[in-house]
Amino acid sequence: MWATLLHMVSELQRRKTALVFTAMDVDSDGFLEREDFAALTERWTDHRGLAPDSPEAAGLSGIMMGWWKTLLAASDVDRDRKVTVEEVLLVVDRLAADTTPVVATATAMFAAIDADGDGRISAAEYRELIETWNGVPTDTDEVFAELDLDGDGYLSEAEFVELWTEFWAGDDPNAAGTWVFGRFELPLFV
Repeated sequence: MWATLLHMVSELQRRKTALVFTAMDVDSDGFLEREDFAALTERWTDHRGLAPDSPEAAGLSGIMMGWWKTLLAASDVDRDRKVTVEEVLLVVDRLAADTTPVVATATAMFAAIDADGDGRISAAEYRELIETWNGVPTDTDEVFAELDLDGDGYLSEAEFVELWTEFWAGDDPNAAGTWVFGRFELPLFV
């Protein structure tokens, strides 16, 4: 069944999805589970130096665990409370026709990334996001400059929603949103 449905997902979309899936699969078991999102939340709150019982940590947890619930409801085809990359690709295949779910996720993620609540994402806040996903220090200066569509040194919510939507629903290797989670090797034929 999956092979038939996945033929519509391009190689670029597969690579983008695999990049994020691998980063989010904290225990590297090939599945996204509640525990992976809890570990990412803990990594993020630790990175920010937040006390586990602080309102800020609770806010991050709410956003991340909300994303988990949304992903589980949309992707868990066999209802085993685990999500495979193939199940995520089924959702990606449908996003071009209806970007509503990805826009909602973008708005929530923007709030989580905007650590100081000033209504924009700085280069440092973006770096924190990528390092949280990757779990390692990462140079993001070049990518951030490409993502900053208006060149003002920040990502506005509108810019971020556009970039996030392009990443998940788009199929253009030249679009800035392709790189929202960092650089990766493009497929040979895109």
